Amino acid sequence: MMHEFDMSDLGLMHYFLGTEVVQSSARIFISQKKYVQEILDMFEMKDCNSVCTPTEIGLKLVKNSGEKKVDQTLYKQIVGSLMYLTATRPDIQHAVSLISRYMECPEVPYLAVAKRIFRYLRGTIDFGILYKKGAKSCLFGFTDSDYAGDPDDRRSTSAEFIAAAACSCQAIWLRRILEELRGLQKGPTPVYCDNNSAIKLSKNPVLHGRSKHIDVRYHFLHDLTKDETIDLIYCISEDQVADILTKPLKLPAFSKLRKLLGVCFVKDIA
Repeated sequence: MMHEFDMSDLGLMHYFLGTEVVQSSARIFISQKKYVQEILDMFEMKDCNSVCTPTEIGLKLVKNSGEKKVDQTLYKQIVGSLMYLTATRPDIQHAVSLISRYMECPEVPYLAVAKRIFRYLRGTIDFGILYKKGAKSCLFGFTDSDYAGDPDDRRSTSAEFIAAAACSCQAIWLRRILEELRGLQKGPTPVYCDNNSAIKLSKNPVLHGRSKHIDVRYHFLHDLTKDETIDLIYCISEDQVADILTKPLKLPAFSKLRKLLGVCFVKDIA
C-alpha cells in the first residue's frame, strides 16, 4: 500500500479507540483497561469492593416493581458505557443485556444490578480477550436459549430450535466472510447445542405438538443439516459456552466458561 499511497508504517497497533492491543507472532490480546478505569471514576465506583461474578444467582428483575425511580439520564449513561465495553468483555454481556431492558423507566433495583457489574469490573480490570494462533482455524459455534426467562411475560427469549436456526444464519454469514478472506472452510460448520430435541428436529422436522408452532421459515435448518453446511452436535450443559451469555452462573461454572470464551487476565498471556 505504501507504493500506492503516501503513508508511514507506524508498526504494530497498540491502542485504538479506547482498546489496548498486545500482539505477538502467536497471539493477540485486546483489552479496555484504561476505559474501565475511566468509567469507574466517572460513576464514582473506583473505590468500590469487588465481586467475583457480574450478576447474582437467581436474579429476577420485573418491570414496574413499585420501587423508587432513579435518574433516567444517569442510568442510560451507565448502560451505554457498559455496552461499549462488551467488545472486549463478553463475560458481562448477559448482565448488560439484562439492565438495558429497563432504560425506559429505571428503578433502584436495576441500578443496583448495574453497580454490581462495576464491582465485578473493579476486580477484573486487567481482563481482556485472547486470540491464539493455532494449527487449525476452523469456524464453530455454540447455541443456547433462556427458556421462559422473562418474568414479565414468561415467553422464551428464543426457543432452542429457533436459536439454533439463528445461530446457523450467523455461521453462514461468517463462512462467506472467511471465504472472501481466502479462509474457505471445508465440510460443515459444527454448532454445539445442549438440547437433543432441537438436534433431532433439525434432522427430521416432523410437525407434532412440540414443533407445529414453529414458523416454516425456521425449518431451513433441516436443509442446512442435510446439505452438510451445518452440523448440529450435542454437548453437555457444563461445556455449553453460550450459557455465560444467557443466564447468571455460579462462580465455578462462570470461571470455566469465561476461560473457554477467551477472557483472561493479562498476565496469563505471558
